[in-house]
Amino acid sequence: MAKSKRPTVALIYDFDGTLSPGNMQEFGFIQAIGKGKEEFWKKNKELSEKNDANGILCYMYLMLQAAKNNDISLKRESFIQFGSQVELFNGVREWFTLINQYGRSIGLDIKHYINSSGLKEMIEGTSISKEFENIYACSFLYDIDGVAYWPGVAVDYTTKTQFLFKINKGIKEVSDNTKINEFIHESERPVPFENMIYFGDGETDIPCMKMVKDHGGHSIAVYGNPKKRATAYKLINDNRVNFACSADYRKDKDIYAVVKRILDKIKADHEFNRLLKIHKQQAINADHKK
Repeated sequence: MAKSKRPTVALIYDFDGTLSPGNMQEFGFIQAIGKGKEEFWKKNKELSEKNDANGILCYMYLMLQAAKNNDISLKRESFIQFGSQVELFNGVREWFTLINQYGRSIGLDIKHYINSSGLKEMIEGTSISKEFENIYACSFLYDIDGVAYWPGVAVDYTTKTQFLFKINKGIKEVSDNTKINEFIHESERPVPFENMIYFGDGETDIPCMKMVKDHGGHSIAVYGNPKKRATAYKLINDNRVNFACSADYRKDKDIYAVVKRILDKIKADHEFNRLLKIHKQQAINADHKK
């Protein structure tokens, strides 16, 4: 039998509440502007509801205004510095090496992606930023002095779904609106949906988790607080996700065991489908010789 190409598997993560407890703005930035997190998010909610506006754009606007009012520089370097203060759940730093090693051991090529309503610039400042093939998240435009002045990308729960298709088709650029609409046969797409594993914790992740699941992939509802376990289980009962796991990424914990079994299944399905194609071709060849 011909040697098959190593299948690519995409592990796609939300960030806030999935890899990190809380919202990333709460680590460094909100303290720098002298506000409490409750006050900041209350103001964001009020601004959004009063103007019937997008909550993601509102929080980005509030960050710009708060920085201006407090004489805080919002250069890219400032966001990266704030990002370096972001806390991560147990085991996250070691997670990528563990999963990459296991994937390699069974003949899979593992790639990691972020799909977040948080800030790309802050995620780039975290200790795990180098682990990701691409980071799809909110970002700012910068003026000639390198200071943020306007939202460049705003990612909400519906916007997130477009990035699944970009991963599926191997498109990294957020700005691309040409290749994403070109027809690419399913067999030629770099990452089939059935080779995706989606990790999310909140309502903004539900469309993506449901889409991945419905297209043959696997979705995991992650909860950092045991009190939110019931909410995660409800997503299983509502047929929106496959699994619900605590946000503890250490090797002896549930989420590692679940992902290992999913990877085993992806590998087995790949080999099974390869055998089907081989035998189908053999049957066609035999028929032609009659």
